[in-house]
Amino acid sequence: MKSNKVPMRQCVGCREMKPKRDLLRILRTPEGGVMMDPTGKKNGRGAYLCRDIQCLKKARKNKALERSFQMSIGQEVYEGLEREWERFEEK
Repeated sequence: MKSNKVPMRQCVGCREMKPKRDLLRILRTPEGGVMMDPTGKKNGRGAYLCRDIQCLKKARKNKALERSFQMSIGQEVYEGLEREWERFEEK
């Protein structure tokens, strides 16, 4: 009998543990860029957020992504993530 474990990850915005597939992965690329990774398979350091724009706003306010990625993140990167988020929400 094989038990199927559900991988859990913590949202850096609200700090709740949720199944990995219910979260969106934000990625720090090896080149130092920050982007959304809807597939969850790209190379780089990942941080997870709920599929709620409020969690992105909380993560921005608390500098949670900056701590996860150990780098400073400019306002234009957050604005780009928010635009990307809105396009993702429309799908």
